[in-house]
Amino acid sequence: MATNVAREVAALTRMTASDLRARYAEVFGEPTRTGNRTWLVRRIAWRIQALAEGDLSERARARAAELARDADLRVIPPRDRAEPANLRVVAPEVGFVSDDRLPPPGSVITRAYKGTTIHVKVLASGFEYDGRTFPSLSAVAKAVTGSHCNGFHFFKLNKAGGA
Repeated sequence: MATNVAREVAALTRMTASDLRARYAEVFGEPTRTGNRTWLVRRIAWRIQALAEGDLSERARARAAELARDADLRVIPPRDRAEPANLRVVAPEVGFVSDDRLPPPGSVITRAYKGTTIHVKVLASGFEYDGRTFPSLSAVAKAVTGSHCNGFHFFKLNKAGGA
């Protein structure tokens, strides 16, 4: 009977992954999703040997159960599981951070452009030009010129403290 087990295990090494999966289903009575040849060969060989020569002793089973009680069952949580709502961290809202190149809120930036003088009022949360509020100086410069350009460069505020 030992030669039969040795032959069957040797035959496993020559099988393809799909043949091994079919053999796994035959030996264990349930299908497997894995295609890892090495794992399949080892598991099927163990099962063939256990069926032919006997399974674990009661002493070995008791020791395995004892070790399993002491072991952490899962160290890394599954990827597709969402974390509980009470553990989610919400970042605090970041306040308005002023740029050193801008004058303080309430100031007016002026710039001569194509024969007209442009007046832009600095607000605490944006810029006011021509009765409209803009989120950035670049948006004001685009409204004035019609094309995108750097607002700090257009209004000549490249150096700290403004011009």
